[in-house]
This record gives sequence, structure tokens and C-alpha cells, in this order.
Amino acid sequence: MTKSIPYDLFVEKVVLRNQLVSQDQMEKAKMTKKRYPEMPLMDILVKTNLISEKYAALIEQKYNHVSAPTSGEENSSRKQSTKPDQEPAARREVESALDQSATLEDLLIEARKLGASALYIAEQSPVFMRRNGYLEFFSGPALTSTDTERLLLSALSADEEEKIKASFSYETCLEYTEHGRYLGCFSRQGNGWGGSFKIIGQKIPTFADLKLPDSLKTFTDFEQGLVLVTGFKDGGKSSTVAAMIEQINQTCSKHIITLEKHIEFLFTSKKSHINQREIGRHSETYGRAVRAAIREDADVLFIDELKDYETASLALDAAESGLLVISTLYTIDAAQSVMRLLDFFPVHQQGQIRNLISDTLKGIVCQRLIPTTDRQSRTLATEVLFNASSIGSLIQDNKIFQIKNIMRLNQSRGMITMDNSIKELLENKIIPSEEAHFAMVDSLLFQQPKTGAF
Repeated sequence: MTKSIPYDLFVEKVVLRNQLVSQDQMEKAKMTKKRYPEMPLMDILVKTNLISEKYAALIEQKYNHVSAPTSGEENSSRKQSTKPDQEPAARREVESALDQSATLEDLLIEARKLGASALYIAEQSPVFMRRNGYLEFFSGPALTSTDTERLLLSALSADEEEKIKASFSYETCLEYTEHGRYLGCFSRQGNGWGGSFKIIGQKIPTFADLKLPDSLKTFTDFEQGLVLVTGFKDGGKSSTVAAMIEQINQTCSKHIITLEKHIEFLFTSKKSHINQREIGRHSETYGRAVRAAIREDADVLFIDELKDYETASLALDAAESGLLVISTLYTIDAAQSVMRLLDFFPVHQQGQIRNLISDTLKGIVCQRLIPTTDRQSRTLATEVLFNASSIGSLIQDNKIFQIKNIMRLNQSRGMITMDNSIKELLENKIIPSEEAHFAMVDSLLFQQPKTGAF
């Protein structure tokens, strides 16, 4: 019997994957579904004019194709998705032994033990966690105003509490000696206080731990240039970057400087000398921090994210000046990563920037974490691009759309396309066919012009 993905989960993944609605719109639709659990998610999206009936029919057709139920199973997955007591195992409620006196630290310890990657707390809601990419109930019942304020504000110092009450939001890194570090975002919401906490690994991962392709080690051998690590949120980019920095730390004598909004993994200098700086705490801006890194004779510079013109320009300038610069982007493949980098710059500069990128870009790794067949974990699919002369020429000539073809022709040299990585996982039965379907970098389903609600 083929294990089919629930209909609502399929709808959510395909709609977000193809950017038919925003994440905020999807969250509102899911909140509506909590009030009307018998209603399929797609019906809610259509009734609220977020998805047209035409696209709803296309998604339904695709779901029927990838699920391929037998006659005895017809529509069973869809029916299951509408009933709270029939949610898949990955979304089942996890009962916690924590009592009313539990602290935020207690919740974080328990979430880490359960293998969660994040924890979410909000007033008038049970506590949720994210595990293996899925959102799950962590404990209940819904938190009262008193419970929420006690949990969240007790984790902050008096100064931090004043900041959050004045600005209504605050980001920080919580560190507990016994069990690790957590990136926390505290905020005022419609129902009261809320907080989300990313759980940071207690040890720096290795290439072997993450099952990264051996060809990626080449990225850590470069003396100069730009290396990009890209993918969606919760896709493991921070872990991959940490593994690359630690590879350099263990094998090379380099001066490494990391610039992060909030420091995640803590490194100990080995063969390399490592300085870690937090923007806003150790340096006022990214610009000042990058210029200081160049003056301090850094060999390797990590900028946590290229998010705007300033950070993109700084990264390229530092790479051109002789540093190996590692940074991240929220993009799904190598070609889109190059396009996103270009989009940070005004049109009149893009000819010059294409030349600069073709010279300084050394490589791109794009990654996705895909649920495994048993739904008990996730595995990594990767796309790897090395900037061969043919790739550089395509960038200079503004023929970026042809990059994928060159990558396919250079697989023997270590290049990997995302689709081939996913196909290999599917052929080895590591991931199920429906997960492979919407992880593929293939937008054929939505090539038609968007109309109506879009």
C-alpha cells in the first residue's frame, strides 16, 4: 500500500513552493481551518480569493497524480487531512510532562530532547514545535496571558524587558551552560506576547554529519572569492556554513572573521584564528565590520546573509580585495542565486556587476531538507555549482538561464543539479515520490500567467 501525503499538507507545500500566496496569508488560512477543521485547506484558500478555482483544479489534478491511490483508497488521504484526530504521525500531539511551574528553559530542554528545530509560544495558543520540518503540538492547553508573560519575560534581563515593552519586539540569543543556545525572537502580537526560538546544535557539524557532497570541500580551499550557501528557511544553511568554517579551522592556518546579526555556532580556534562578531553589539553596522575585517588582514569572512544592496556590495568588494567570503541567500537554485545577487544593484550598474560576479564568484551550494520515507527525519538534497570559465561567460553575457545546461554537462567535474540530487534520493528510496515531486525545481504546473486572485 502506497503511503500518501495528506491533501492539506500537499496543498500547503505546493502553494507556498510556487509563491501563489505569502507565508502570512497561508498562516491566516490555517488559523481559519483550526476553527473549521472539517473544511479542506484548498476550499478556504478559494473562498477567501487567495487561489483561483483554475489553480485549485490544477493542484487537485497534480495531487491525484502523485498520490495515485488504489480504488479502495480513493480520496482517503484527503478525508484524513480534514480530521484533527487523523493527522499523520509527524504532526501528532506530543504530550509533555511539564507542569504549570515550567520555565522557558524547561520547555527548550524538552524540545531539544524531542529533536525539534524550533519552539513557538503565543498567548491563547498551545505551545508548538517544529520537528523534521513539520509543525507539531508540543503541549497544551492554550496558554493564558499570565503563563505567556511569565514564560517569555522571565528569560530576559530587566534592561531587555524594558526594550521589548518599549519597541514591542526584541531578538537575542539565549545561552544556557548545561544544554546550549537558542535564537529568540520576542514580540507583541494580536493576542498578547509571543516568542519563537530556533534551537542551535550543541556541536559544530562536520561534512560527514550533514552528508554533504565531497566536492564541497573544494570551496574551503579557495584563497579568495565569493561562495554562496542558499536555500529556504529551516533548510540547514547555518549548519552547512558552520561545517565549512570548521573544515578551514581544522585544516588551514587562516584568520577567520564571522559577522552575524546573532552568533549561532561558537567556534574554538584550532589551526585557524577565529573572531566572531555580532552586528549591533560588537560592531555598529555590517559596513564598518567588513571594512575592519579587511584592515585586520582577515583571510576568510563570513557575512550571515546578503539581504540588500549594502551587504551584497560589501561581499563583492571584500571578495575582490582578496578575502574568501562566505554568505547565504534565500534562493532555490544556482541560476536564481546569481539573479538575486544582481537584483540588489540598480539597472545601470548591472553590466559592471555581472563582470565582477563572473570574476569573484567561486561556487554556489543550494540545499533542501526533504522528509524521508519513514517521515521520522529529513535528508539533504544539494545543487553544487563551480564557476568554470563557461559559467563566467554566461554571467557576463547575461545568459544566466543557460547555467543549468552547463551544470548538466559538467557533472563529472563535481557539479550537481538539484533535480538529479533529488532523483538519486528517490531511486535509493530515501524519500517518497510525493516529496520528490514538489522538491523538484520544476515550475511546469504554474507556467501559465497568473490571473484572478494573483
